[in-house]
Amino acid sequence: MQIKSQKDFWSGLMFIGVGVAFAVGSLEYSFGNSARPGPAYFPFGLGVLMAVLGAMVLFGALGKSGGDGDPVGAFAWRPLFIILGSVALFGFLLPRLGMLITLPLLVLISSTASEEFSIKGALINAAVLTVASWAVFSKGLNLTIPLLPTIFGAGA
Repeated sequence: MQIKSQKDFWSGLMFIGVGVAFAVGSLEYSFGNSARPGPAYFPFGLGVLMAVLGAMVLFGALGKSGGDGDPVGAFAWRPLFIILGSVALFGFLLPRLGMLITLPLLVLISSTASEEFSIKGALINAAVLTVASWAVFSKGLNLTIPLLPTIFGAGA
């Protein structure tokens, strides 16, 4: 057997690894049963499902006819550091500046990781995600998330 698609092969292998890690990690918790699932029930099921889907992708990348189709390119370090940095900055700034300032900042910074970055698209995306996050987390779920910095006298 030969690898027909390097991208699919390595993606499938990554999904298998992450799925197995979640399934094994969930074994430390109680499963419960179908009527009363425990804390391990959902992560174990998702881990197994992810590993199975990864295996399907991986085996789909293998075949008798060889081919160098879609080789794996160079590792994209810049987008990786931009995304990781923006998420770390979000975690640091959220309790200090609130969601209404920090979330648009996260979206704008992480949008620069894309090769198709446009300021107009990033601003629209930031506005939509901020309003949706406010509606879901603050209003819908009643979570105590700071909306504005405490200097403005606002809380959740």
